[in-house]
Amino acid sequence: MTSTQNTSTNTSKSTAAAADPPARAKLRQVLDPRERPEIVLVPAVFAIVMLGWEFLATPLGIDEYTLPRPSQIYESLEGQLTDGQFWGHLWVTLQEALFGYAIGVCVAMLLGTLISQIRLVERTLMPYVVAFQTVPKVALAPLFVVWFGFGISSKIVMAAVISFFPMLVNVIEGLRSADADRIQMLTVFGAGRFQIFRMVRLPTAVPFIFAGLDIGIVFAILGAVVGEFIGAKEGLGYLLLQSNFNFDIAGMFAVLVVLSVLGLIAHFLIRLAQRRIAFWAEENRVIGA
Repeated sequence: MTSTQNTSTNTSKSTAAAADPPARAKLRQVLDPRERPEIVLVPAVFAIVMLGWEFLATPLGIDEYTLPRPSQIYESLEGQLTDGQFWGHLWVTLQEALFGYAIGVCVAMLLGTLISQIRLVERTLMPYVVAFQTVPKVALAPLFVVWFGFGISSKIVMAAVISFFPMLVNVIEGLRSADADRIQMLTVFGAGRFQIFRMVRLPTAVPFIFAGLDIGIVFAILGAVVGEFIGAKEGLGYLLLQSNFNFDIAGMFAVLVVLSVLGLIAHFLIRLAQRRIAFWAEENRVIGA
C-alpha cells in the first residue's frame, strides 16, 4: 500500500515537474539580466542619480530653495498624499485629461479615416488641420478660458486639442500603409471598399493607432495642466502654481512626480492594451510626437 502511494506521489510530482519547466523557463528568461539588462540598469541608474543628488547637493552649494534634495521632495510628497484635498485636485486633473483624450480620440479616428480614404476630404481639410497645428496651443488657452469659462470645460477642450494631432497623423499613416498587393488581390476577388477597409487597412493601421494613442494620452495630461495654469481653482496645475507662489519648490517637485507617475501608468496601460489587441504587430515609431 505504501509503495503504491509513493508511486502515485512520484507520478504526480513528475507530472507537475513536467508542467512547470516551460513556465519557469519563461519566467527565468523574462527576469534574466542577460536577456533584459534594463531590469538591472533602470533601478541602478535611478539609485545612482538619487544618491548623487542627495549627498552632492550641499557640498556643491546648491540651495534647497533652488533644487531640493530627494529626501525633502519625498517628505513633501508624503504630506500631500496624506492630505484629502490633494486627491480632489488629482481627480479633477484626471477628469480633464480623460474626457479631453476621449474627445481627441473620437475626432482623430473619424477625421483620419475620412482624410485617408477620400481624396477630396484630404485636399479640403488637411491644409486647415496643419495650419491649426502650427498655432502654439498655449496661446489658445486664454481663448478657451474666455469661451468655456474657468471650470473644467476649458481644460477638457485644451486636452483634446493638444492630444488630437499626433493621433490624427498616426491614423492617416496607418490606414495608408496597407499592403497594395493584398488590396489588389481582394479587389480581383470582388471585395468591396468596406471589406478591404475592414480586412486589410484597419488591421494594418492598428499598431499605428496605438502609437498615436500612446503619445496622445501623455499630451492630454499636459493639456489639462496647461489649461489649469491659465485659470483654475483646482487641479494639479493649480497646485503647481500655488507651490510656486509660496516658494515651495519641494512641493512643486512632488506634484511633478505625481504627473510623471500618471503619464507612466497611462503609457503602460496603452502598451498592455496594444499587446492584447495587436499582438501580431511589430513595434512602430510614433508619428507626430
